[in-house]
Amino acid sequence: MKCCYIKSLFSLIMLLFIVACGDPSAQSAHPAVKIGPQDECHLCGMIIVNFPGPKGEAYTKTSTKVKKFCSTLDLFSFLLDPEYQYQIKEVYVHDMGKTPWEAPQDSDFIDARTAWYVVGSSKLGSMGKTLASFAMKKDADRFMKKNGGKVYTYDDINITMLRP
Repeated sequence: MKCCYIKSLFSLIMLLFIVACGDPSAQSAHPAVKIGPQDECHLCGMIIVNFPGPKGEAYTKTSTKVKKFCSTLDLFSFLLDPEYQYQIKEVYVHDMGKTPWEAPQDSDFIDARTAWYVVGSSKLGSMGKTLASFAMKKDADRFMKKNGGKVYTYDDINITMLRP
């Protein structure tokens, strides 16, 4: 009898543990949001919509407020800061394979962690040279052939690539 009680208690504890922990992939993510005409870059304070090229957005694990960036260069400067690099929950960039360079559309945000990036191209963003972001590697390769640079994944990007 004591054995059955312990097994039942153990089963209940395991069930509660599984329910409490949940599946991390099932947790709801914060979506990318519209960039408004008054939105300022979290890093430099510039009005975001006044500049061409891909933009970025990020949520940290400690805040539900989105941080918006005028360029992928500023976004990665934030992401790679030792204070924040392990605090990022969601991060988004424009898919430049679908949206115009001069005025990226908010409907074309993608998960930055799965994107391909062209670093060192001739195309300019708000802070000069920027990282062109793409959902598809073939689009990044096509952009690179036309505008120069080199293709990298999210995990390949490091702070030295952001310097002129």
